[in-house]
Amino acid sequence: MKILFATSEAVPFCKTGGLADVAGSLPQALAKAGNEVEVILPLYQRVADKWKDKMSFVCSIEVPLGWRRVYCGLFRLDLDGVVWYFIDNEYYFKRDSLYGHYDDGERFGFFSRAIISLLPALQFTPQVIHCNDWQTALVPIYLKDECVRWSDIRGIKTVFTVHNIEYQGRYGKETLEDLFGLAPGWFADGTIAMDGDVNLLKGALMTCDAITAVSPTYAQELRYAYFAHGMESVIRLNSGKVYGVLNGIDMERFNPATDKGLAVNYGLELTKTGKPSAKDTVSAGKAKNKETLQKEMGLDAAADVPVIGIISRLVSHKGLDLVCKVFDEIMSLNCQFVVLGSGDWNYEQFFEAKLGQYHGRMALYRGYNEALAMKIYAGADLLLMPSKSEPCGLAQMIAMRYGTLPIVRETGGLKDTVHPYEAWCGAGNGFTFADYNSSDMLYVIRQAVDLYYNNAPAFKQLRTAGMSEDFSWKRSAEEYNKIYQRICS
Repeated sequence: MKILFATSEAVPFCKTGGLADVAGSLPQALAKAGNEVEVILPLYQRVADKWKDKMSFVCSIEVPLGWRRVYCGLFRLDLDGVVWYFIDNEYYFKRDSLYGHYDDGERFGFFSRAIISLLPALQFTPQVIHCNDWQTALVPIYLKDECVRWSDIRGIKTVFTVHNIEYQGRYGKETLEDLFGLAPGWFADGTIAMDGDVNLLKGALMTCDAITAVSPTYAQELRYAYFAHGMESVIRLNSGKVYGVLNGIDMERFNPATDKGLAVNYGLELTKTGKPSAKDTVSAGKAKNKETLQKEMGLDAAADVPVIGIISRLVSHKGLDLVCKVFDEIMSLNCQFVVLGSGDWNYEQFFEAKLGQYHGRMALYRGYNEALAMKIYAGADLLLMPSKSEPCGLAQMIAMRYGTLPIVRETGGLKDTVHPYEAWCGAGNGFTFADYNSSDMLYVIRQAVDLYYNNAPAFKQLRTAGMSEDFSWKRSAEEYNKIYQRICS
């Protein structure tokens, strides 16, 4: 298959969230599966010079956008079996941040229109254009709009992946013609109209050939108002083309056996029976990394005390209100607590205030530091993710890869990846709770801490199960290949 992957961010070039991790790994997995894959994204100011120096100029064109004709340059970079294309326009993309500008609608309208206009300049004519989130939502619409006049692109199919349905690209209806260059009929027939506004996400869901959500559970949750942010009726209307494909992680990048940022490396080597072999270095490795984490974060040196970590944006839908409500009860369990993240002022201030109360037992890093995050994954015993909603989540998968047991609420990808501990048979790879309330969360935290103190073999068995999970992109790529084949047949 010939696949063009359209994204607004991708590792290692630019990142604000999980989309970048997906766009940085999935195309490579698709290429390894035998597909021809090209990725196209904006050439932001944030893209490092070391990458820009390796790019070659392809062409420049003028892109029609409403009443304007706008310069567009195209650059190419070959990396890891994938062709990367970068769309250049300094007015739109030479800025300090990727998103959050007053003209984001125009910026990504240009980006989407440029993708269609640049198709003749690419190495191939794609069979599938795989779009991601609202920043590329206009691609399926522009493709339908152009194909009535441009026969060469009529056979191209589109897949649209919803990473977070909360962000939809909503603008006043006056933007339809002047800003996006679309005829009034797109609004009048309801394709792109919702609640009196232009809704780019809705337009993509209505016009694409397949919709994917980033986990099977999230695909089901999107049918309900609690999760869908007003789009539940659109999802149900298009339910016949909705699929749930679980995201993966880069198993080579996230590998405690080779991670150079750790105090010591460690790994799990299994015998043919599935039991750890004599070469299993996990227990000793986790202990040394816990010691290093405690020293670096100013925690008491206590090898026999469980460390609970949170690596998250400190915002309400991550379940922080539950943590705040029972924080003192959690700390009464004789554990240590590490928080890495930033977000809403009230949560930042709450954890800041608790530092003095639990000196030596609690640590806080405000902001994001990837090197420190990896040290927490390696040094903590438990990772807490009590999210209200979580389309997929990567932290729980990385935690298990590093031998840290996740404690999660059963939503989205958390439900699909974390299986609760069953004491009667020892099954599971973590701890879960279903209802969104602090009492249920506290109950499973108590269960996890109790297991740590009183049943070390069972705790180690859960850790082994988590580290043995296959969260590679190979599995996801196989599922996407089936979708591509289905819509192209």
